[in-house]
Amino acid sequence: MVRITEIFYSLQGESNSVGLPTVFIRLTGCPLRCSYCDTAYAFQGGEKMTLEAVLTEVARYETAYVTVTGGEPMAQGSCVDLLDALVDRGYQVSLETSGAIDLAAVNSAVVKVMDLKTPSSKEEHRNRYENIAYLTPKDQVKFVISDQQDYEWSKKKMTQYQLSEICEVLFSPTMGQQNPADLADNILRDRLPVRFQVQLHKILWGDTPGK
Repeated sequence: MVRITEIFYSLQGESNSVGLPTVFIRLTGCPLRCSYCDTAYAFQGGEKMTLEAVLTEVARYETAYVTVTGGEPMAQGSCVDLLDALVDRGYQVSLETSGAIDLAAVNSAVVKVMDLKTPSSKEEHRNRYENIAYLTPKDQVKFVISDQQDYEWSKKKMTQYQLSEICEVLFSPTMGQQNPADLADNILRDRLPVRFQVQLHKILWGDTPGK
């Protein structure tokens, strides 16, 4: 069983698969309380579903891409079983995770999109740097950047852990806090080997849940 906040069909709004029609499975619960969190409605509640029921719902949308997200999906131990089941059904699966929970058991076929929490998140202390060892070239590390301090911190972590040599690195401006153009200018000025990204779904639909 897994506790699900919502299952919906939309365009992927982030990561290097942005724009692709994708089914999102949002698991309920998260041990973090990031200052910029935009999915606090997934902290509690939800509905318990069997893995088979989840797979049946996903199949209705007839798409190859599935993203498991939260909350923090890995806070539910059954998330690993869900990821395995999706891979077994032939989906191209990605996992959006804070990286605060051990990722050792995640199926190797799953694309891990792992945050490193910046200082402005107020959850920097939750970063589990041991998870970097489980990243491969198909995976991604995301930094959500709210200000210049976050930017400088993110550059330092990139260098310290040689992240751009391990996998793709994403820099994303916090909506309403970090001017996207300023972040883009910083990236270009410093010639960083990162992918700049904005949240496509928010540009299209704002903060509407299920989009």
